[in-house]
Amino acid sequence: MGVQIQHRGIVERVEDDKVIVSVARESACAGCHAKGICGVDGQKRLIEVRTKYASTFKPEERVVVALLSKRMGFGSVALGYVIPLIVMLAILFGAKALGYSDGIAAIATLAGIALYYVVLYVIRHTIERNIQFTIIKE
Repeated sequence: MGVQIQHRGIVERVEDDKVIVSVARESACAGCHAKGICGVDGQKRLIEVRTKYASTFKPEERVVVALLSKRMGFGSVALGYVIPLIVMLAILFGAKALGYSDGIAAIATLAGIALYYVVLYVIRHTIERNIQFTIIKE
């Protein structure tokens, strides 16, 4: 499986087994087929890359950060945007179908989304293991 999505960046800092890389929007993002997946378009982002070779990187060093497959990117988009939308709509329409008022349905929807993101936060370490970045010196 080859590298699918990659961005140039600058090492911000190195901590134990991870390298924090600052990735800025590049002009190439406009024509990139994966710009909707990576979330880099429009602003500077910090990407945390776990690697056993973290000590070989130094701050201000130029690197390339790569997501190993498009599938990982699509999974991230699903967890962050698609599933919450489905949860929100299901709760909203379910509450309305049960006869609750608009206000109660809205509050239930917001509570459901909040609960979803709390669960996502709790299982973040499991998610981190499935979404792997690699880092290469430029």
